[in-house]
Amino acid sequence: MLDFFTIFSKGGLVLWCFQGVRGPAATAPVNALIRSVLLQERGGNNSFTHEALTLKYKLDNQFELVFVVGFQKILTLTYVDKLIDDVHKEFRDKYRNEFQQKGALGLLNGTFDFKDDFMRLLRDAEDSSKVRAPTVMKTFEQSLKSQKTVKCMIETRGEKPKEKVKNKKNKGSKKDGTEAVAAPSKVSAADKQLSAAGDKEELTKDEILQKNREEFFRRHMKAGEKSSRSPKPDTQKEKGKKPRVWDLGNSNAKVLDYSNSATNGSAEACPVEEFDPDMALGDKNREPGRLYDLEYESDDEAEEEKVVQNPSKPSVKKGGLGGMFGMLKGLVGSKSLTRDDMDPVLEKMKDHLIAKNVAAEIAVQLCESVAKKLEGKVMGTFTTVTSTVKQALQEALVQILQPQRRVDVLRDVMDAQRHRRPYVVTFCGVNGVGKSTNLAKISFWLIENGFSVLIAACDTFRAGAVEQLRTHTRRLNALHPPESHGGRTMVQLYEKGYGKDAAGIAMEAISYARNQGFDVVLVDTAGRMQDNAPLMTALAKLIAVNAPDLVLFVGEALVGNEAVDQLVKFNKALADHSMAQTPRLIDGIVLTKFDTIDDKVGAAISMTYITSKPIVFVGTGQTYCDLRSLNAKAVVAALMKA
Repeated sequence: MLDFFTIFSKGGLVLWCFQGVRGPAATAPVNALIRSVLLQERGGNNSFTHEALTLKYKLDNQFELVFVVGFQKILTLTYVDKLIDDVHKEFRDKYRNEFQQKGALGLLNGTFDFKDDFMRLLRDAEDSSKVRAPTVMKTFEQSLKSQKTVKCMIETRGEKPKEKVKNKKNKGSKKDGTEAVAAPSKVSAADKQLSAAGDKEELTKDEILQKNREEFFRRHMKAGEKSSRSPKPDTQKEKGKKPRVWDLGNSNAKVLDYSNSATNGSAEACPVEEFDPDMALGDKNREPGRLYDLEYESDDEAEEEKVVQNPSKPSVKKGGLGGMFGMLKGLVGSKSLTRDDMDPVLEKMKDHLIAKNVAAEIAVQLCESVAKKLEGKVMGTFTTVTSTVKQALQEALVQILQPQRRVDVLRDVMDAQRHRRPYVVTFCGVNGVGKSTNLAKISFWLIENGFSVLIAACDTFRAGAVEQLRTHTRRLNALHPPESHGGRTMVQLYEKGYGKDAAGIAMEAISYARNQGFDVVLVDTAGRMQDNAPLMTALAKLIAVNAPDLVLFVGEALVGNEAVDQLVKFNKALADHSMAQTPRLIDGIVLTKFDTIDDKVGAAISMTYITSKPIVFVGTGQTYCDLRSLNAKAVVAALMKA
């Protein structure tokens, strides 16, 4: 039983609608489909789930129409795909002239009486799914056993079956090359023994005995030669280990001895570290507090044109008209694009995306979405299929990277200030992606914008995690001393050591920040793999108990297919282990190590596509100023670079 079937234009005008059951209108699920799939260029899959409904859709790019059918997701309706194809074909054929002659006015002023046709197609589709041919059992004549003769089934004693001989041959082929080389010699030796056995009948016993002795001595002489050939080591290795001496190392062991410098990680016992502020800040000409956009220097268009035109030059020289027709071969003039036209180009685009570190599954879905968007679309004269597909793919990638909801951290912090409470940000991610380092960068950016920061050391598992944050806190206080801010400490570390409950430390830190008047609380958590159920349960508990304003997933730009697995399982774990009815999931992404990948920027596409969450910050270096905001056009330019 269908809930609804609707036909509307891409401009948003509903042409015809069928309501199957009494209940809520189709407005909410269709609007969700438009927002989440059609506008976001996520049309790789023709189905979409909204609450308790499953929606399937089909695009008509020639007349700019969308066909959508909705039904309960607990039902398995096998005829839906056939129905939507039949309705699409019937509706096009019935109102083709009206669309072609009147255009947009035909949609506005036209009347589409399609109910009788739809009910007929629905009955046909339902009947076709019910009528199934009964499965017929094979007869003996159709089986393979009937083709065997009685003779091939009889096994004589002493004769090996053919299958076993084949298996032995296969096993022998897998052995080392030395054994394969030795095999012919064994066969020749066996032949010699057979021939010798025939000669023994003619020879006397004394001659046979003398011949066996000669063969025995010959074998032992060969074995002695082989053993003498093996070289013996002149000198034996000395037993025991020697300490390795590094060329650039420090020979003075006292310089490297830190055993008595600190006790139990107390801040008072740690020596004050001296460092160069210019190295920590990086760019001297930067504007304090500004988050610069990510930049990418693309090649000139002239160079790209040269690369495209070079292969066609020899063909022009060989034959004038032949070369000209060769250049015009890929041009399309006023005809609709078919899937066969786009498949070769899409296959190359898919391989290109995978080579740029886009997850394979995401690359396939992107190309499928572009194919559905362009299939049936009428192209203009002197427009190549390659350029059309490439332009559509670029538009889709830019649309994916532009978030549905922009995360403005500074605006949200000021809003929390008005309510006299701290703004809480929780960082999570797998091991070694740079959570603590980028937390320090974000702290520096917030301090330069005039906000005080409390860092909560909730990584109570990794050795050195608290000391790392303590070092960052000392450096940030050295760069922004209290004297420069009216005696106010701009950054402080809240830590309780190791082996404690992370959720409890975060709760105490938030309460401390509220009492002391801190503007922002940055919660650092331990790195954990997405498959570790106990640690994911602890993370879900921390987020559910403390209800942070922003949950950021920290992921590195070096990953490919792993990015999809990490984000999907992190979100799933947060949803499964949360006790709330509406669990708190990841709100944004921090993309780290972006300076190490050159133009292989596919991880940004994979992460935003799979979660529909924005990339809030991009880490690009080792200094506190190496923090950028994502520039979608720059990332797409790097991604499409040949």
